[in-house]
Amino acid sequence: MNRNNWLLLKHGIVIDPSQGIEQEPMDILVEDGRISAIGHQIPPPGSADSGEILDLTGKWVVPGLIDIHVHLREPGQEYKETIETGTRAAAAGGFTAVASMPNTSPPNDSAEITRSILARAKEKGSCRVYPVAAITKGQAGESLTEFGDLLDAGAIAFSDDGLPVSDAAVMRLAMEYSLNFHALIISHAEELSLSRNGCMNLGNVSTRLGLRGIPAAAEEIAIFREIKLAELTGARLHIAHVSTKGSIEIIRRAKEQGVRVTAESAPHYFTLTEEAVEGYNTFAKMNPPLRTEQDREAIIQALADGTLDAIATDHAPHDILEKECEFEAAANGIIGLETALPLTLELVEQGAITPLRMVELISTAPASIIRQDGGSLKQGSPADITVIDPETEYEITRDLFRSRSFNSPFLGRRVRGRAALTICQGRITHQLSR
Repeated sequence: MNRNNWLLLKHGIVIDPSQGIEQEPMDILVEDGRISAIGHQIPPPGSADSGEILDLTGKWVVPGLIDIHVHLREPGQEYKETIETGTRAAAAGGFTAVASMPNTSPPNDSAEITRSILARAKEKGSCRVYPVAAITKGQAGESLTEFGDLLDAGAIAFSDDGLPVSDAAVMRLAMEYSLNFHALIISHAEELSLSRNGCMNLGNVSTRLGLRGIPAAAEEIAIFREIKLAELTGARLHIAHVSTKGSIEIIRRAKEQGVRVTAESAPHYFTLTEEAVEGYNTFAKMNPPLRTEQDREAIIQALADGTLDAIATDHAPHDILEKECEFEAAANGIIGLETALPLTLELVEQGAITPLRMVELISTAPASIIRQDGGSLKQGSPADITVIDPETEYEITRDLFRSRSFNSPFLGRRVRGRAALTICQGRITHQLSR
């Protein structure tokens, strides 16, 4: 669609937490990349041949989905994913924006790399890309990157994701430094002395399979440290990929005490447990690992009650050779951009969360956490819109993926609901065949 033309979305069921709109049939008019009107019975703005009218009866119309934890692998690991293929997968999954983690090769620790990511996204991207820069140079955990230069280049937050900042003094300094720029610190919370050489959750399953386990305490101790440092410094802290009940309890107490902390979990943590590793299934290997049923239930409750603020995919594509090997040697991580929406809709179907809360978790709250445009269908907002068909049923298969990789534990799973239409900055970036 030419962005200078208009697009009129008719009869969709609008869900927008930013306006308190919950499943109300409405029309939305898009002009010049922005929402120019939202209401009832909106007429076309001009001659019929200068735009397009789409009848969305029965479909949910929500603010564009935002994933604040994605690995696009470019630069340096394009054999796994590229900005082009990763954002194409994002659009197919209903996402209009993704935050790309810095553990590329080389890491995103300089303004030059940040600018190159943005330039590539502008040239080849199917959604907005928000680069997250490294906290430390080379993600080595020693000396801080140039926060000011990176922010000026377009970075939106800082993280050494994939490699925790082990030195508490360095993390304290990073948090203090972030205050100068009102910047967000995203923590990969892991105590390496407890998790090192582990490859799945420590428990009965790891014992039965003879695999070295990672205790929940490896995550919980690290989260407690980060929260105490945030409390000490007053910094804004975001905890990535929360996986345990104990972590949730620590975060809940911190919020009650006024610490500036937000947190996310991923669909695999509220859908699967350590049992998925049975048979040495490397597609179920990730870090942090899949945990117990008790942890899974705690994550769902925390998503419902607000202890967890957002759902993020931790989309981590890998080449098949990095997964088809001995379990201990297999790479950590799964793809998630194209499965997140139907898996989250399962929580709605189960009655664990409402549709309004779902949209808050995967759109409105992520926009707020990273302080970027999006998460709203208000008049004047950027036309980042996701249209969901909540009823369509299908099987997750390899040929559905736009991602360059297919390392998903959900292959073969029957699901319901998918993105029927994705609009980013007024441009249709994904549309299911009619």
